[in-house]
Amino acid sequence: MKVFMLGWEFPPYISGGLGTACYGLTRGLDEVGVKVLFVLPTALPQGAGQAGPAAVSVVSAGPKTKGGAEEKGQGVFEHMEMRVLPAVLQAYGQPADYAKAVEKLRRLQAKGQWKAAGISIPIGALAPGALAGGYRGDLMGQVRRYATLAAQLALEEKFDVIHAHDWMTYPAGLTVAALTGKPLAVHVHSTEFDRSGEHVHQQVYDIERAGMHGADCVICVSHLTRSIVLGRYGVPAEKVQVVYNAVDPPKGGDFDVTPIRRDEKIVLFLGRITMQKGPEYFLRAAKKVVEKYKKVRFVITGSGDLIGSAVELTAALSLGRYVTFTGFLRGDDVDRVFRMADLYVMPSVSEPFGIAPLEALSHNVPVIISKQSGVSEVLTHVLKVDFWDVDEMANKILAVLRHPPLQRVLREQGQIELRKLSWRDAAQRCKVIYEQLAGAASVA
Repeated sequence: MKVFMLGWEFPPYISGGLGTACYGLTRGLDEVGVKVLFVLPTALPQGAGQAGPAAVSVVSAGPKTKGGAEEKGQGVFEHMEMRVLPAVLQAYGQPADYAKAVEKLRRLQAKGQWKAAGISIPIGALAPGALAGGYRGDLMGQVRRYATLAAQLALEEKFDVIHAHDWMTYPAGLTVAALTGKPLAVHVHSTEFDRSGEHVHQQVYDIERAGMHGADCVICVSHLTRSIVLGRYGVPAEKVQVVYNAVDPPKGGDFDVTPIRRDEKIVLFLGRITMQKGPEYFLRAAKKVVEKYKKVRFVITGSGDLIGSAVELTAALSLGRYVTFTGFLRGDDVDRVFRMADLYVMPSVSEPFGIAPLEALSHNVPVIISKQSGVSEVLTHVLKVDFWDVDEMANKILAVLRHPPLQRVLREQGQIELRKLSWRDAAQRCKVIYEQLAGAASVA
């Protein structure tokens, strides 16, 4: 079984949970013997909040060998290959970032080469006409470009099933499926209703809907997301499956807590600073906490379109003394901030799944999550609250900070919860879906 997998980020090139999920699922598929050809667009330049193109070189591809990804902690895959195409896809990038990235690709094209995975590749080595049509500095233009390049690549490859992650790769998935006749599974990690509420971007919604209806199977990360797919997109229930995300345990299975060297307790928010993630509710709950408990520091880690508003609200609430903004973190810095935390809070307004709480639990950090999240379907021994109920959120934060026995119980039970979730199990579920799709296609 070989899968032609389309995704727009993969560690260390990540801007959110999608890259983490793609890495975990791909590694799980590798463990259960499914071959994956992962098709990745070129990363954005440095300064856009993500790793630069050269960083993709740490991702292993092909036979298992020493060095490279293994030495850099990214892991080695035995059944995976990666192709990096000269297109720019980044859901959270700014127009200026696209303009810079596209201009860089133009210069490389003029020199007759571009760089991917740390290797200089002659333009002539790409499929004929791969660079036809020119570059465009807008997201939709790059979505179409990625679809064209992926389709040209697919004609040179042999595979059984197509798997497309999130809306930016759906046009590519549909195009490849039309050209090759292979079955298509689209993976819904988030919908436009999660990201934008009722004020959806019509073009993005149309792409999502076309991808879901055109696919042979729709994989959702939670039943919460499945209900949105059924109700908002009108997808037939019989072709919508749920496959939960998972988390990697800390290296060596070490769950010890790093001591805090000051008397402040640390409450962590880690995620994009956007409407969807609920930073406003986190800050309003923080205000109520500090009215009763002063030895606390609220750490906000991430970047996003509401970062300016969050800073302004912090000032308006007179929380400057108690709130620290770290900006976007990656890699070891994420591990460090989790090890420092006494509590992780995810107050998301609408969260299809939410991998960050699993990452917090894997670092032995108690968590509070919103009831409006997919991960609340699989976690029992955590504290849950409606995102809008800042009074209850503050009360639960105070309870964890003030009562060590509660912290201990949440940590102990959290480790038990994690054992129920593994990327290998998620991959096995996807493998069954692939086999069903491939079998149906062969009969047809």
